[in-house]
Amino acid sequence: MAENAIDTIRLLVVSREPAVLRPLWSIGESNSWHLETAGSGWEAMERVQSGSTPDLLLLDLPRGDADSLHILRWLRRLRPELPVILIAYPEDASREKEAIRLGAQDYLVRPIDDQQLERVIRRHLFSTHQNQDADITSEDVEQLSAEAFFVGASPVMRKLRAQAELLAEANVPVMILGESGSGKDTVAHLIHKLSVRSGFPFVKVNCAALPGDLLESELFGYEHDASNGSPRTKPGRFELCDKGTILLDEISEMPAELQAKLIQILQTKQFSRPGSHAMVDVDVRIIAAVTACDERAAFERRLREDLYYRLSAFTVQVPPLRHRRDEIPLLLQHFMHHLAKHYNLQPRAFSASVLDACQVHSWPGNLKELEGFVKRYLVMGDKALALSQHSPDAETHEPGSFDRAGDPPFPGNEASPTRSNGGSLKSLVQSVKLEAERNAIAAALDKTGWNRKAAARLLKVSYRTLLYKIEQYHMHASDAAPFAGGNGLKGNGNGHGRNGRVS
Repeated sequence: MAENAIDTIRLLVVSREPAVLRPLWSIGESNSWHLETAGSGWEAMERVQSGSTPDLLLLDLPRGDADSLHILRWLRRLRPELPVILIAYPEDASREKEAIRLGAQDYLVRPIDDQQLERVIRRHLFSTHQNQDADITSEDVEQLSAEAFFVGASPVMRKLRAQAELLAEANVPVMILGESGSGKDTVAHLIHKLSVRSGFPFVKVNCAALPGDLLESELFGYEHDASNGSPRTKPGRFELCDKGTILLDEISEMPAELQAKLIQILQTKQFSRPGSHAMVDVDVRIIAAVTACDERAAFERRLREDLYYRLSAFTVQVPPLRHRRDEIPLLLQHFMHHLAKHYNLQPRAFSASVLDACQVHSWPGNLKELEGFVKRYLVMGDKALALSQHSPDAETHEPGSFDRAGDPPFPGNEASPTRSNGGSLKSLVQSVKLEAERNAIAAALDKTGWNRKAAARLLKVSYRTLLYKIEQYHMHASDAAPFAGGNGLKGNGNGHGRNGRVS
């Protein structure tokens, strides 16, 4: 709705006090706005619920009246798009955070200047309508849950969705491959939603986040005798998502003894809890995710050979964001509106220069990096700061282009940064830092025989950080010098999972 729209703008004021109503009547008359009043929050809620929804609601909070504030929770459920402005006494100013959390767009404290009140109303009234007009209605965005969504705007992702539809019809294990942050869990969620199991739980477990003993109790629960002699039982994730789908993220980090237990579930749909010999029946679809770009890399990530063959019969590869650049503008808009609602902020528009910079950036962190960029852009509103890592100077070379001698440059790079004939001083310094970081990681991995947990301890970084850096620099165990007692499985790699493989 534009400011000069023909439709009459309706304001609903919840107040009995002339000191509040008098200036609002004057403001409404001067702007040709239709002003309605309600004596209480409950009366306002009844009007909204009956279908008589105003364009904006002003709620005057009586002194010490907590019930009026909690009306916000119900208003947000009935009309989440309705902007609400609160007016409170100075002694109730401490309730501002709670009011914003419950859904208020603004919080004004008495005494209120008439001009200030009009400015606040106009800002929320017209910016809200403009944002609604600009909101995303594309059919390419498929909402899977409150947080998860799937975007199929590019040909490669439309093909991936067709694969997910086929796999959803078959009750078979699936292995999902892709770089860190590319959306492997989203694809798993999509397969679950399209399947007959969609009415049952979808559970995700990160196998790299817990040590072996805790991971076992997390997945399979436990049973032991308490001090009073009565048995104590804790169900695991497999039991909690019975008839549903479980996503085992970073399954290659699962200890070998737990991998054997997983094979038993795939074979017999049974397992025994730690501390008990009784068998537990479970009907769960297993989807495994590995941070790897191809099947060979997944095979070398310490997976048992028999487990690998059972999981990789049906394999889906999630392309990185740099291979589906057509979706970047849509993803930027979706993240912007989603995060703006989450933080109760007004969405910011992306300028042409920002969109161009985002299109040429390689996004080594994929969707996670893109979401983080949008969050900075939304909250800070400083283009120079938000784009400091995405400027043309920083984009002269991709982070993963520091090649070993004889290796060709990675896609998107025409030369290694150390061989660059041009570029700014900033990009040159950045390239030296990145090359030093890559060399340090390579040395630690070689020293530990590609034991990534040991390498992370050696480098004094978290295990997840090291995994991200390995993917960022496109490092593979096959690049390292041969060593005895390696932790990866060795095999010819030919024909793994080809029967029935979805590609």
